[in-house]
Amino acid sequence: MSKEEKKGEVNEFSRYNRYFSEEFKKQKVHDLESNLVKIAEICREYHVSPTAVYKWIYKYSAMRKKGEKQVIEKLSDTRKIKHLEDKVRELERMLGQKQIIIDVTNKMIELTEQEHNIIIKKNSGPL
Repeated sequence: MSKEEKKGEVNEFSRYNRYFSEEFKKQKVHDLESNLVKIAEICREYHVSPTAVYKWIYKYSAMRKKGEKQVIEKLSDTRKIKHLEDKVRELERMLGQKQIIIDVTNKMIELTEQEHNIIIKKNSGPL
């Protein structure tokens, strides 16, 4: 296919002029500030450049006007931290259950030793 044929071809990556309303831009900036969407997602969905989105942010950001900075933590990091916290909670729960089983078993051994006057457990150290 020659360059002339490719020029006339229209595909999903073709550039064309689009106009977004001021309200639309404000809404997308609000969504960004609320961490509902990422810049890359807006770029993909509406076929706009990151530069255009940053211009919207510069023009319509409420945080910028207040002089505040937004700290953006990657959502994957947030999910990873949440997952690890859940995992720690689950492991602590399991550890507690195992400790209860150990305590009950030791008490049963102790009572059996006293009742039958036999040594089941060797005292090799603290358990």
